[in-house]
Amino acid sequence: MLDPVSRVRRFNRAVTSEVGALDSSFLGRGRPLGAARVLNAIGRGRVDVGELRDYLGLDSGLMSRLLRGLEDEGLITTMPHRHDARRRIAKLTRTGRHEFNAYEAMSNSQAETLLARHSSPDALLAAMDMIAAAFGRSRISIEEVDPRGDAARHCLGEYYRELSRRFKGGFEVSLSRDPHATDMMSPRGAFLAAMSDGLPLGCVGLKGNGSELAEIKRLWVAPSARGLGIGRRLMETAEAAARNLSIRILRLDTNSALPEAGQLYRSTGWIEIDRFNDDPYPDLFFEKQL
Repeated sequence: MLDPVSRVRRFNRAVTSEVGALDSSFLGRGRPLGAARVLNAIGRGRVDVGELRDYLGLDSGLMSRLLRGLEDEGLITTMPHRHDARRRIAKLTRTGRHEFNAYEAMSNSQAETLLARHSSPDALLAAMDMIAAAFGRSRISIEEVDPRGDAARHCLGEYYRELSRRFKGGFEVSLSRDPHATDMMSPRGAFLAAMSDGLPLGCVGLKGNGSELAEIKRLWVAPSARGLGIGRRLMETAEAAARNLSIRILRLDTNSALPEAGQLYRSTGWIEIDRFNDDPYPDLFFEKQL
């Protein structure tokens, strides 16, 4: 059996070589990867210098040097925050926006080339998703999103496809008690997504009706991100949202074909109760007093 540590180190060497981490001119644009990453993050809207430093995991000294280098090139400007002089804001100049766009095009091309030369690109992407989720675990955020938006639609589509695979008779959403979007939006409820660098990894809905009773619906975590505690975080955030809406009792249903869901609910204080709806798919029902 190959040594696990040696396999990890081989992987690290392969990644640093593939992405050009050691190149003095990342993608041939005249600056190393560190400066390019800072430019990319600013271009994607991370303009608060303190938040930018935390996101990239850089110390303040290195962050200052990278920002100063980008300023000297005329790619960014930095200024005090309008309402807090202790904070600084970084913005791209016109030249900086041109460089950002050039990096985007070249990085996209590099990714397409990598996928094209592999015989099983879907398997490669699945492995990348798992590694990215594990490496970026500390940066995964739980955000309230529009249940009709792109992130929600992606998660729900994947959720329904997984149910179709795992249920013996398949799954047809039109036969399920699918909640209306307005029931999962304030002031009735909420829809939450686990986000990693702008990509959704999981979701859960809080379906309310204006009373003290609400339901948890559509808890799902991407297979690549399971085992990282995301499902528990989504449930905790949903419970907090329920408390903020003065909801006192939560209910949910699930199917015994999803044993990991039942295990999560039982381990976090949910009590099994009698059936409370006529949905044809669930066979387990739970309640929690907040």
